[in-house]
Amino acid sequence: QVQLVESGGGLVQAGGSLRLSCAASGRSFSNYAMGWFRQVPEKERDFVAVISWGGGSTYYADSVKGRFTISNDNAKNTVYLQMNSLKPEDTAVYYCAATPFRAYYSTDYYSLAAQYPYWGQGTQVTVSS
Repeated sequence: QVQLVESGGGLVQAGGSLRLSCAASGRSFSNYAMGWFRQVPEKERDFVAVISWGGGSTYYADSVKGRFTISNDNAKNTVYLQMNSLKPEDTAVYYCAATPFRAYYSTDYYSLAAQYPYWGQGTQVTVSS
C-alpha cells in the first residue's frame, strides 16, 4: 500500500524559508515522478514542482522558479521541497503526489494533478506579511 506523508509546514514571515518533506513507502519509487502541488480554499490544486525519482529531472511552476527547489534522498525514500523567499501568496496546503514516470510524457503532463494516483494528506504553509 502506497503511503505518502508530508511534514514541515508551518507559519513563517514573508521572506523566510521552510523545507517540506514527503516520506514515501509501500513500493519502489525508482520509476516514479514525485510532485508537489498546493491548494487554497475553493480553488483547484495547482502544480508546484516535480522530480523524476530515478533521473533527477526537475520542472517548476513559473511562480516558484528560482525560489523553490525539489530534491530527493533515495536512502531515506523522501522527497523535499525547499522553499525560500516565501511570499504571502505561497500560503496554501501543500500536497505530495506520485505517478509512474514516462520520459516521453511532456512536462505539461506532470503538471496536471489528475495524472497522479497517489497523494499525501497535505501540510499547511502560512506566510504572513
